[in-house]
Amino acid sequence: MTKTATPASAPLHRRLGLLQATALNMIDMVGIGPFVTLPLVMGFMGPNFLLAWLVGAGLSLVDGLIWSELGAAYPEAGGSYRFLKLAYGEHTWGRLLSFLYVWQTLIQAPLVVASGAIGFAQYFGYLVPLTEWWQPKLVSGVVVLLLIALLYRRIEAIGKLGVMLWVGVLGLMGWLIFGGVTHAEHAVAWLPEGGFSALPGVLLSAAMGQAAVKTIYSYLGYYNVCHLGGEVKEPHKLIPRSIFLSILGIMALYLLLNWSVGSVIPWQEAQHSEFIVSTFVEKLYGTAAAQAATALVLWVAFASLFAVLLGYSRIPYAAAADGEFLPIFARTHPTKQFPHVSLLLLGGLGFVFSLLFKLGEVISAILAMRILVQFVGQAVGLVLLRRRRGTAGLPFRMPLYPLPVIVAVAVWLWMFYSIQDGIPLGWAGLPGRVLPFQLGAVLMMGLGTVVFLLWSRRLGRWPFLPKIPGSSYQNPRV
Repeated sequence: MTKTATPASAPLHRRLGLLQATALNMIDMVGIGPFVTLPLVMGFMGPNFLLAWLVGAGLSLVDGLIWSELGAAYPEAGGSYRFLKLAYGEHTWGRLLSFLYVWQTLIQAPLVVASGAIGFAQYFGYLVPLTEWWQPKLVSGVVVLLLIALLYRRIEAIGKLGVMLWVGVLGLMGWLIFGGVTHAEHAVAWLPEGGFSALPGVLLSAAMGQAAVKTIYSYLGYYNVCHLGGEVKEPHKLIPRSIFLSILGIMALYLLLNWSVGSVIPWQEAQHSEFIVSTFVEKLYGTAAAQAATALVLWVAFASLFAVLLGYSRIPYAAAADGEFLPIFARTHPTKQFPHVSLLLLGGLGFVFSLLFKLGEVISAILAMRILVQFVGQAVGLVLLRRRRGTAGLPFRMPLYPLPVIVAVAVWLWMFYSIQDGIPLGWAGLPGRVLPFQLGAVLMMGLGTVVFLLWSRRLGRWPFLPKIPGSSYQNPRV
């Protein structure tokens, strides 16, 4: 395999503006997440549930500085794939780290799609009771297939469709917030009992760790514009702006949404609700309004999956076009000019996973798989890039460097440690035993490393390089 893309590969076109990029980011972030995790966070944090959403927003803002600096400096399709490769060495360790990222993307991206589709089916059950075991799976599978069909088109058409879906997201959130503001009955605490002096104990508690895992899942997606870096206009300006507009906008919506729900339904009651949005609207306006709100939740969930699958489909394409993955993924559609092979594979796996897994099993697994390679590896990689290339040519430089990097790495590792869920091993003849998701993530990294080494040895590439004739050194560019 050579370093060039296949003849069927074509350059992507920069046609996404700030409005479209921010809309795609925000619908990626909202999704089904806040509507299914809101009761869970209340269960972990009790009256202090708003603090968990502030922690998730804080981590997103700090990590957003890392994404903004890298995205503005290296605006290409693939996002973290390109960042990791450049940071750790394009011909050495960067090949391994970027390979592991793509390797995990082939699993985690379909899992993300599946989680949204499963959540869609869960809320769909409020409108149409799904009593048979196969009915929710049918709904989630159809959702994924419809997504693939809608994404099978040009990027400029997708940008316009993304803005339309974004309007639905803002409409739903605005309605829910207005309902809480106009019907508030209960006080909602912004600080724990005891005030600021009690904050350290609450923030460092085990409950906060578990709750933050759920809230950060609901914030994920602020970096989606980096995956589309090769299709964004003026990326050196637009990417940082899009990232921070997305985070700040969603932070405001989430805090207001949680405050609204908590001011109408006491957290003691809300933590047990399976359809919290439907329950909330039904209490305010009746059953018909609750059904309409549920339909809007489904709209939002579908819109988010639309943005998720769009962004992730560019990652295997970028790796293959760079000569670091199977050449078939570098192919773009001959007339619509988008990576159709990558879209079909990730969408197809998302369809399969939506039939196999439950929602609670995938949220923690998704985060566990991402943290070490993508978030921690990328933060450390930014430091390496700064040392090697300097900062003179950076379009965006984070303030207070290296403090944001240190904080991001520390918090990500804390969240990795805080994950409590795992995979039941009853199917393997070990009833009652659970494989922690952290261990599962490490095993996936190990398996990916083995595959990378076997593949590199077959191609005669690093770390299996032929020696330069007449020299004791190996050629790093073979």
